[in-house]
Amino acid sequence: MANEKSAKPLTAITREYTIHLHKRVYNTTFKKRAPKAVKIIRDFASKAMKTTDVRIDPSLNQYLWKRGVKAVPHRIRVRVTRKRNDAEDAKEKMYTYVTVVDTTDFKGLQTVTIDE
Repeated sequence: MANEKSAKPLTAITREYTIHLHKRVYNTTFKKRAPKAVKIIRDFASKAMKTTDVRIDPSLNQYLWKRGVKAVPHRIRVRVTRKRNDAEDAKEKMYTYVTVVDTTDFKGLQTVTIDE
């Protein structure tokens, strides 16, 4: 008997995560911090939602870059949404869309699944 795992089909879902950027961009050259933060968020969303097509909202990009290239926020709260790809020539059935969530304090925040 083969050990085959039946893969569940991916469904549309939305979650909120807190990403600790400071520990991931520490020891990075100043001029590469904001671009690396964008890549870190892209990789995080890809692993969390199991898709390779990750799209970042322009407001999230502006939030990361608003203090310049070297002063990236220490933590960021993001809403990660896995959506169905309706394009005809799409390589994948689903894509991930990442937006920023405004918070004043990060204390006690957990990962939350949001029902739409």
